[in-house]
Amino acid sequence: MCLCQRDALVEVSKRFPAFACVNKKYFSTKIFHQNSRFGLIFIHQKKLLIYHTSERALKRDTYTHTYTNNTNNKRSSVSMMTTSASSLLFPLHSSSSSSFSSKSPRSNHRNHHQNQRRHAMMKSSSSFTTTIQTTGQRRTRHRRRNKAILAQNDEQTTIIQTIQTNNNRRPTTNVLSKEELLCKPNESVSQLAAAQAAKKNVVSTPANSSSVIKNALINANALSAQAFYLPYVALAAVTIKKILDTPSRAYVDGANTVGSEYDAWTEEGILEYYWGEHIHLGWYEDEDLANGAGTLLGNDVTDFKEAKFAFVDKMCDWSIQDLFGKQPANILDVGCGIGGASRHLAKRYGNGTTVTGITLSPNQRDRATELAKEQNVPNAEFKVMNALEMTFPDDTFDAVWACESGEHMPDKKKYVEEMIRVLKPGGVLVVATWCQRDADETKNPFTEDEKKNLQFLYEEWAHPYFVSYEEYERLMRNTHVMEKVQGENWVKNTIASWRHSIWVGVWDPWPVVFAGPRIWYKTIREIVTLERMHRAFDRGLMTYGLIKGRKKEEIVRDKDDAFYSW
Repeated sequence: MCLCQRDALVEVSKRFPAFACVNKKYFSTKIFHQNSRFGLIFIHQKKLLIYHTSERALKRDTYTHTYTNNTNNKRSSVSMMTTSASSLLFPLHSSSSSSFSSKSPRSNHRNHHQNQRRHAMMKSSSSFTTTIQTTGQRRTRHRRRNKAILAQNDEQTTIIQTIQTNNNRRPTTNVLSKEELLCKPNESVSQLAAAQAAKKNVVSTPANSSSVIKNALINANALSAQAFYLPYVALAAVTIKKILDTPSRAYVDGANTVGSEYDAWTEEGILEYYWGEHIHLGWYEDEDLANGAGTLLGNDVTDFKEAKFAFVDKMCDWSIQDLFGKQPANILDVGCGIGGASRHLAKRYGNGTTVTGITLSPNQRDRATELAKEQNVPNAEFKVMNALEMTFPDDTFDAVWACESGEHMPDKKKYVEEMIRVLKPGGVLVVATWCQRDADETKNPFTEDEKKNLQFLYEEWAHPYFVSYEEYERLMRNTHVMEKVQGENWVKNTIASWRHSIWVGVWDPWPVVFAGPRIWYKTIREIVTLERMHRAFDRGLMTYGLIKGRKKEEIVRDKDDAFYSW
């Protein structure tokens, strides 16, 4: 019974030519004919079931086979449930069935011959079973002796043999292993299923050690590949960080660096698309800040572009309305960009006020003029002019407005003095600018890390240097012609603009996506700079300074004072 299925089929065909060998579920069918008589050898749940055509049901006979269990070198008995040669042709679907009964209308003469044939076949079946048993003992002893070396215990050996039999079995072939022919007669389907399921719980045994080693080698190769590429990934990350941490747009004195940078930004159109008409920070009310302004999940907050208009109104109310008290006839916007603040002031005060904007960028001047025509703002005009060398006569403007232009001025003192020069007596000067915290070498000096961060901010957006808003106050007072000088830090209500501008790009990335690799690179640099600006303002390294003052009505000029050279 330990023969493979092919040998068993050959032997069955020789001894029982009137039988058919059929696997009901998994294996193909092979039928042998003799005088139109049919029989059946049915392999079901590791049981060899032999059936023969009959008109009456006979009980199945039990044959005992003895084999060697090489694990414990003991002999044990395994019962093999088979049917005698006089069983029914109809297959048994349950291994627990013991008998069939039926009635036949056939004649006694036919029954007599069938009984004779039945007894003959029972003798042949017994002989065949003995032959299979003898051969199976020999082969089982040989194979189990080899497996005993690898087995740890009897239970694991049985499980491993079952797993190997199931794994090596091909559903489309007619090959049956000895484990399928040798089994306990009372072994249930659930027991077999439990043995097969134990395959999943066997983590590491001698029988599957080769697969464990293979998996270990695969994992080792994967780790080796990771280890191989890890230095390159680290090098790439360090290189990218080094590039982004290295400023690329430092201010160059005498080279119109600021004008060139703004020309490029204006021509690209990306800055205007995201920031709108106002290339400056916006104003966020306390309610906006409480609702998460400047965060990804911020809701019910002021629109990013609308916040800039709100800032212009706040700045105007804080300075011109407060110190001048009436409608100004003319206003100078120093560093006007594309004219957002200039046009807003012109609209606010109406045709009775003329607003003049100056910039170093011809592209900005052209774009500002174009937008003024589109918006029908005839009382706003724009010129290309250096704020440190303005061509306007003395005492020209009722108000001088400078929003985020002082950062780019290489000479802050001259910057302040020139704006005061063109300001009428009684006129108002207001400056909004990025500032660094007030520090000196003796009191609260900058740390090395702060100096490093400031240097990056200087050189990334063409800033020669920053000063504190307290320094702007001192510069105004030192002219001796300004009164009611006041400075404030507006960081609280403006800092949200930095990250808000980043999220605006995240929500609407398509202008950048379709702009090409050069814009991608510049955008990444801008995001890095915006985030570093936010951190500098948040940590107190930077302040957002607002400084205002009014020029005295009567000025006593001292010829010895260089400031009064005009």
